[in-house]
Amino acid sequence: MSAEIRKLEPKAVWEYFYQLTQIPRPSKHEAKAIEFTKKFGESLGLETIVDSVGNVIIRKPATPGYEKLKGVVFQGHLDMVPQANSDSTHDFTKDPIDAYVDGDWVTAKGTTLGADNGIGVATAMAILASKDIAHGPIEALFTIDEETGMTGAFELKSGILKGDILMNLDSEDEGELYVGCAGGIDGSFYFDAKYEAVPAGFKAYQLILKGLKGGHSGVDINLERGNANKIMFRFIKYATEHLGIRIATLSCGNLRNAIPREGFATVLFPVDKVEELAESVSRFEAIIKKEYSGVETNFSFEAKPSEMPAKVISIDLQKRLTKAINGCMNGVIRMSQDMIGLVETSSNLAVVKFDDNQIVVHCLLRSSVDTAKDDLANSIGSIFELAGAKAVFAGAYPGWKPNMQSEILKTMQNTFQKMTGKIPEIKAIHAGLECGLLGGVYPHWDMISFGPTIRFPHSPDEKVHIESVQRFYNWMIETLKNVPNK
Repeated sequence: MSAEIRKLEPKAVWEYFYQLTQIPRPSKHEAKAIEFTKKFGESLGLETIVDSVGNVIIRKPATPGYEKLKGVVFQGHLDMVPQANSDSTHDFTKDPIDAYVDGDWVTAKGTTLGADNGIGVATAMAILASKDIAHGPIEALFTIDEETGMTGAFELKSGILKGDILMNLDSEDEGELYVGCAGGIDGSFYFDAKYEAVPAGFKAYQLILKGLKGGHSGVDINLERGNANKIMFRFIKYATEHLGIRIATLSCGNLRNAIPREGFATVLFPVDKVEELAESVSRFEAIIKKEYSGVETNFSFEAKPSEMPAKVISIDLQKRLTKAINGCMNGVIRMSQDMIGLVETSSNLAVVKFDDNQIVVHCLLRSSVDTAKDDLANSIGSIFELAGAKAVFAGAYPGWKPNMQSEILKTMQNTFQKMTGKIPEIKAIHAGLECGLLGGVYPHWDMISFGPTIRFPHSPDEKVHIESVQRFYNWMIETLKNVPNK
């Protein structure tokens, strides 16, 4: 059903988006997308550069008569978040996205759609390919690996791009202009795995936690959705202390920047406690449903008989890990004192996984205040170190400080008001836009971020509003004609 999206307006944007859905491009696997955009630029006879890490830069001269306008750099990222429902067999490294029209929206069957940031990339491509849109000198910067490390932005070299204005096309609410974003840092915590033989007198069960909404760990963190890791280990702590369970394997969450939606654990219950198991699981499910009433409407938690595992982690490790996860801060830590309704600092307890040699916990910490981000990292690191884990922080990137005197901000406010009679909202976002890093490489850039309406990014419920794409495109076209002079 993917092909039906090619009939939508504006046709050029949806055509390029359709082509992107057919190219597997999860983070760290963007080679085919890089080649696709490179060939696209070359096919138009435009100067096309692929830098040392895989960022693609395409340069298009000004329309005759518009040479005096400041140069504009369109920027989007080629990778997408690979999230699928647990019953999906989708292979993000091989399979195309099965996108389809669902009423006023475009979404995908059981997986993320990749509108984040495929729609932004497709829009830039449509303008590069156009023959009837007036504009000054433009460039497109398509970065790689934005979702898992911002590698492309980190490795971008100065002097390659010539423009004066950066238009980041990676925001998710039509009619809003973003002028600032949060910085972030990845926290990883490693426990040495200590296993023991399975004790006698136990039966094996699989704990299955499903149905949470998940979502973007920055944009959606203020929605107070359930976190699979926090919920799973809340039950495990109770069951360790009252039922004497032992943990064999566990996997909750798989991406740092996605709120974990599901969790699975193979655990052992003492034979004489099995009758209490069903009651405890049912009671716990009811508690969580009540606490998250109106937020998590599809949550489920159950225990099913399982094959007996070969080993379990030591009871000492189990207790230390459980206490660390329960003690780890998660969700909104502090709201902004400068912008009403904006999250300043947050933590996403994203991943807990077992393997033969270690147990790994991953968090993504965000803040628009770098010192607050560092303080949060210190606090969470201390919790895990006290529990005997090794704490490693990496991939730190800065936030983007708002400039309310921005020329492109004023231009876009004026064009939007003329087109719609409304004044666009000015916002900062609690997410790691690449603007913070890119502005460090090109400090003279006047930066703005905007986009069409996307809902539930980083989850299999991701969808993009069809009519908002048309209005987003029209706004960009009108803005290009009114860019300030050099």
